[in-house]
Amino acid sequence: MEIIVKISQFILSLSLIIVLHELGHYIPAKLFKTRVEKFYLFFDIKYSLFKKKIGETVYGIGWLPLGGYVKIAGMIDESMDTEQMAKDPQPWEFRSKPGWQRLIIMLGGVIVNFILSLIIFIGLAYNYGTTEIPLDSIKDGFLIESPILKDIGFQTGDNIIAVDGKEIASYTDLRKSIIAAETYTVDRDGEYIELSIPIDFLGQLSSSNIQTTFELRRPYIIQVVSDTSLNKNYDLQQGDRIASVNGKETKYVDQVIQILNENTNRTVDVEIARDNVTYTKVLNVDASGTLGINNYRASIKNMNDLGYVQIENKSYSFSESLIKGTQNFISFFDSYLDQIVAIFNPSTGAYKGLGGFLAIGNIFPGTWDWQAFWTTTAFLSIMLGVLNVLPIPMLDGGHAMFLIYEMISGRKPSDKFMEYVSIMGLILLLTLVLYANGNDIYKLFNILSF
Repeated sequence: MEIIVKISQFILSLSLIIVLHELGHYIPAKLFKTRVEKFYLFFDIKYSLFKKKIGETVYGIGWLPLGGYVKIAGMIDESMDTEQMAKDPQPWEFRSKPGWQRLIIMLGGVIVNFILSLIIFIGLAYNYGTTEIPLDSIKDGFLIESPILKDIGFQTGDNIIAVDGKEIASYTDLRKSIIAAETYTVDRDGEYIELSIPIDFLGQLSSSNIQTTFELRRPYIIQVVSDTSLNKNYDLQQGDRIASVNGKETKYVDQVIQILNENTNRTVDVEIARDNVTYTKVLNVDASGTLGINNYRASIKNMNDLGYVQIENKSYSFSESLIKGTQNFISFFDSYLDQIVAIFNPSTGAYKGLGGFLAIGNIFPGTWDWQAFWTTTAFLSIMLGVLNVLPIPMLDGGHAMFLIYEMISGRKPSDKFMEYVSIMGLILLLTLVLYANGNDIYKLFNILSF
C-alpha cells in the first residue's frame, strides 16, 4: 500500500509540474501567433495513451513518463522534425518570430516552474505555518552513525555551533548545510572544536551504506517484544520507555545500546517508565547484545512532549505568508543550486549520489500528507526549472543560450547546426537519465543484497 501511495503522489506531482511547465511555452507561443502542433504530457514515442485534436493542436498523453513537450512549428525540438525545417519559413513558425519573442517562449516554462513553487510556498506558510526545532533546544547533541562523519572527527553528543563560521538557528538549516559546508564548529563537553569537511565528502557519503548525517537522539521506547526474545514474558508493553540501565540514566537509544553491548549474555537492571510511573525489572541480554525488543522511532511530537526537543510552531497572516513563503522559496532555490554546483564539480564526487525516478519517488512519504505533498512538489518544480535552464542543447536553457547569442551578434545559427547540437544534447540527456536511473537500480540491488 505504501508503494502505491508514493507512486500516486509522484505521478500527480510530476503531471502537475509538467503540464504547467508546458503551458509556460504554449501561452506565449499563442500570444505571438505561433502555431503549436502538439501539447503532450509524457512522451508519445510510436504510441499515445490518449490524444485529441482541437483546432491546430493535438493534445495528448504519452506512455513514457520522462517529461512532456509542446511541438512548436518551425523549431528544432524533441521531435527532430527535419522535414519541416527543410521548407521555407512560414509566418506562423517559431523561426520567423523576432528573437525577443522566441526567448520569451523558450523561458516561459522555467518561469512558470519558479512561480508555481513560490505560490506553493506562500500557500503552505498561510495554511500550515512553519514548524522549526531551534538548534539551542537540542541539549545533548546529535547521533552520529555515519562512518564518514566519524572519520572526520564528529562524535555522538556533539552540539553544532556554527557552519563556516556562521551560527545557525534551526535543525532544518543544519540539515541543509551539509551540501556546501566546508567547516563545522562543535561544542564537545564545553570545548569548541573546528572540523573540516573534505571536498569529496558528498561522494563518500553517497557511496556509504550508512548515509545519515546529524540525526536526533531519540528515547528507547518499546514497540514490540519479539517472540524469540529472552524477555518475552517479562510484562514489557508497547510505549514503555527505558529510563536507566544498571543505574545509569539512558535518555537515548545509543546509550542503551552501548551498555547492552558491554553486558552480552548477562542480566541488567532496567528502569521502565510507564504512564508517569517507574518500574524496575531485571532483563536478559542475549549473545548479540540486545533485549530482543524492537524500539519505536519516536516522532518529533513525542520528543517534544517528553521534553527532548522544543518545537516552535508559527502561523502567518496572508501578508506575512508572502514574506515567509518567498524566504522559503529562496532557501530551497539556493540549496538546490548548491547541489547542482556540487554535482558538476567532479572533485566533490556528488555525481555518485545522482538519482532517477526511484530516488525522486522516495522523497514522498508512504502515507498521504498534503503538506508533505505540496512541499515536495514545490521543491521538484524548482528542480525542473533549474535543470531546464542549464545551457545544454535540447533544454530550454540551451535554446535560450543560442537565442541570446543571435540577439547580441545579429547572426542566427543555421538550422543544420542546431540539428547537430540538438542531437548531441539529446545524447547527453539520455546518458544522464540512464546514469541516474542506473544509480537507483545499483543502490536498490545493494540494499536487497545487504
